[in-house]
Amino acid sequence: MTTRQTSLPGDTWHLGDLTVTRFGYGAMQLTGPGVLGPPADRGGALDVLRAAVELGITHIDTADVYGPRVVNDLIREALHPYPASLHIATKVGATRDAAGNWPTAREPDEIRRAVHDNLDALGVDALDVVNLRMGDATGPQEGSLARPFETVLALREEGLIRHLGVSNVTAAQVEEARRLGPIVCVQNMYNLAFRHDDDLIDELHDARIAYVPFFPLGGFTPVQADDLVEVATAKHSTPIAISLAWLLQRSPNILVIPGTSSVAHLRENVARAAVALDDDDLAALDRIGRSGG
Repeated sequence: MTTRQTSLPGDTWHLGDLTVTRFGYGAMQLTGPGVLGPPADRGGALDVLRAAVELGITHIDTADVYGPRVVNDLIREALHPYPASLHIATKVGATRDAAGNWPTAREPDEIRRAVHDNLDALGVDALDVVNLRMGDATGPQEGSLARPFETVLALREEGLIRHLGVSNVTAAQVEEARRLGPIVCVQNMYNLAFRHDDDLIDELHDARIAYVPFFPLGGFTPVQADDLVEVATAKHSTPIAISLAWLLQRSPNILVIPGTSSVAHLRENVARAAVALDDDDLAALDRIGRSGG
């Protein structure tokens, strides 16, 4: 596959020995409703993945439980054999049940099975990045991650995983993981309004560890949403683009992975998120995090 490198907002970051664009693509939306089953437009989903690579994006986020397996199958169909510059991050630690819930799956045999499922579906001998997902659907939960993390460490030693990360975790769990072995990223909920990880982001930056926020637009109050729209209107942009631009300017170690099932929307996100935010914009946006968040 040929790639067409374009000017992406942000620059690049190193996940261990992997260089990725800070503007990535989150593939979760390439399924049916509730992240279950196939997309309504399979051809359109394949087009989005190919467009992401054509735009120069080198970081795709996925998980074998999306569908389940639907998204990984789409990635393989659209992009395999993968360009050498493309790196795929996936997750283990949860599964899906018949009701569409996300029960935990962190026993050693469950983690091993999930890693092999990802390897098989993506058609690779080793996974670039595997994030161990902790907590539950309500968010991070206190407690040790040692047992499941030791399993992914063992799989890394076996050559099935290149780099490790953690997801949906507390700051204490990040610290514990770093004591047990090297991590290259932390993936947590964070956005303009939900700023609980501010200190953690700065600590990770100093340690050269990436922070990957998910659901970057979730959790806004009406007042916060109005403030965001006001800045977006003044910049002739969109709320999502301004939110992405703010994340990219917040810290060099933040990698964004906005998802969409539309090629047009993907291109718009890339183009509009390149907007430069000045001090007045940043001050107005910073108020969002202090106004009822």
